[in-house]
Amino acid sequence: MGFCLQVWLQEICEKNGWKHKRSPIIWRELLDRGGKGLLLGGFNEFMEHAQHYYGITSNMRTAEMLLIAKENLQTRIDVDKEEEELKSLINPLHIWINSASLNVCYHLIPLLTNGEIFGMETEVSIHLLDRSSCEEILQGIVMEAQDLASPFLRSVSLHTELNEAFLEADVIILLDDILQETIPTLEACVRQVNSQCEIYGPLIEMNAKSNVKIVVMGKTFTNLKTLMLGKYAPSINPRNIVTVAMLLESEAKAMLARKLQMHPAGIKNLIVWGNVSGCSFVDLSKTELYRYDSAIWGPPSFFRPLLDVLFDREWMRTEFVAALSSLTSWGTHCLGLAPAHAIATVLRYWYQGSPPGEMVSLGVISEGEFGLPEEIVYSMPVKFENGDWKVITELDLNEKTHEYLHILACDLIREKQVALGEVEELYPQRREVHGPRIDLDEDEEEEEEASEVQG
Repeated sequence: MGFCLQVWLQEICEKNGWKHKRSPIIWRELLDRGGKGLLLGGFNEFMEHAQHYYGITSNMRTAEMLLIAKENLQTRIDVDKEEEELKSLINPLHIWINSASLNVCYHLIPLLTNGEIFGMETEVSIHLLDRSSCEEILQGIVMEAQDLASPFLRSVSLHTELNEAFLEADVIILLDDILQETIPTLEACVRQVNSQCEIYGPLIEMNAKSNVKIVVMGKTFTNLKTLMLGKYAPSINPRNIVTVAMLLESEAKAMLARKLQMHPAGIKNLIVWGNVSGCSFVDLSKTELYRYDSAIWGPPSFFRPLLDVLFDREWMRTEFVAALSSLTSWGTHCLGLAPAHAIATVLRYWYQGSPPGEMVSLGVISEGEFGLPEEIVYSMPVKFENGDWKVITELDLNEKTHEYLHILACDLIREKQVALGEVEELYPQRREVHGPRIDLDEDEEEEEEASEVQG
């Protein structure tokens, strides 16, 4: 063996014009064979092997060995990263959509498969879940999704059996609306939400991946549903279960843009607080206008505060709030285009990060921010970065705003208590259905008259 190696070494040196005395390259992978330059074993193990078989003892200094070890560690990191990228191509991201027969799903699939949300190196497998009575609709959606011929869509399948729901799920999108039939009271509606979560929670716990991201979208009690899913799936990080407030935020921006005759994309930092599908507080005090056509103009970074530009306070207090309240009602929302876009945007921010300097409204588990009670799901301003979200707490809120926030928190606590059977009545001594409210300039006398608007 030693003689063969000696002959090979002599021939390779003559061929390449090399001179050989001693070299550590012999105890690394042969680079000309496609190796990565990794050590074939630990340095000590190799030296024992070389000394035992060949009677060779290294005279390398410690600094040289540390340099080689550092190089080898970096090579290992690069190899692991390459393997992870290849793995993402081999193993697609599994996305489950519940109540997939809804119009929202139809608009959502092209957004999930265009490569912009999860990255251009990630394929996705979409799983459509709904009742057996919707199987024909699901088959049609499957065929149209396949007809997209998207390079990012590995597969699309339909499921009507609950026991196979959420298998290997990386992302779960819950679209279902609890109002499948007429429910006599809000309390009964809350209990139905809790019953659904008692079914879905253990299934997610058992079948989904431990780091699954769950997005809840619906027309009623979405905050409560988000909270109860975390209760019945305790091993899932509660920060990974959120509800979308961006739909109401975007609709508010669109109405303001029509009023101001500007593009809604130029309206930033409008905040939706509280209950996404119930009583919420639309905060315009931090809202900024970019590229607004007025006598004052500036570079792209220049903005004007909304309340310094929009002087029609009566319109804001009446038509604006009334329109928002109708959008949060229990009726069917258009054809699902706007909700699909809101879901896709939240997921894109979650995976890619939100625009720097912008606030995004999101229903998340409260950890005591702004003095709010813990263990409720509350819509508040966040930013996304590094695959996670963070509440933006560096906000100067006036006393009136704090009062509104705590009123909304009390309603959410009451919903939780009804769901858990701790109390019977949802809103004692209050009107039953609540919609958004807004607050205007704190220095104006009209602020005292800002009132709750019913949905």
